[in-house]
Amino acid sequence: MTDSDPPSDDRTERSSGHDRAKATDTDGLTLVDVTKRYGETTALEALSLTFRPGTFHGLIGPNGSGKTTLFALLAGLTRPSSGRIERDSAATVGYSFQEPRFYPALTVRENLEIFRGFADEPPPDTWLETLLEELRLEPAADRRAGELSGGFRKKLDLALALVNRPQFLLLDEPLADVDDYSRRRIRSFLETYQTNDRTVVVSTHNVAAFADRLDRLTVIVDGDLRFDGPPEDDVVAQYRTVLEATE
Repeated sequence: MTDSDPPSDDRTERSSGHDRAKATDTDGLTLVDVTKRYGETTALEALSLTFRPGTFHGLIGPNGSGKTTLFALLAGLTRPSSGRIERDSAATVGYSFQEPRFYPALTVRENLEIFRGFADEPPPDTWLETLLEELRLEPAADRRAGELSGGFRKKLDLALALVNRPQFLLLDEPLADVDDYSRRRIRSFLETYQTNDRTVVVSTHNVAAFADRLDRLTVIVDGDLRFDGPPEDDVVAQYRTVLEATE
């Protein structure tokens, strides 16, 4: 791999409408009895779950519970061992990874322009400027991505997931490594973005960070669905109760 190569082939699929999910007329992004195995290890077991348009959806669970595998399936980066994934044929999915991925030899702005070009109908240049401003990437816009600090790397990865304005936005630990002010800006921007039938799905260990914004809560433990429904007033306590019930 050269310095200008992307870290892996999944870069070009992070914000695309052409993944391996079955295109249907279904409302939302749906997993139907999905199982995913890696050799003898079962990452997800017979999971059925729907992410509805226009919702802010929290996906939580302990380390190794299968959340990242679920996101990879929804983004079309891997196939289920059994079961199926359905979504509307016009829907698009954007994915921000837990470990940021981009072209390290290109600048922040060049990365955004490259990924913008992957879309069938690229958004206007003004959208790129909005992302640079709202995610506080402007100071680093002309710096090589490989030279960025951890916080700027995370914000660039988030911007790349958003660059083509997907209907379903999948965020794996979106607030990791960023400063408190940037966290507030990111959260505010995501709340605004989620309007107009767009869906934001956040996978995080920091349950409290988005607790008062969630429309729906899903808890996965050891690859099994343990809870899927409306969040209570105290989401942290609700999560603890679900975990205690599984012990």
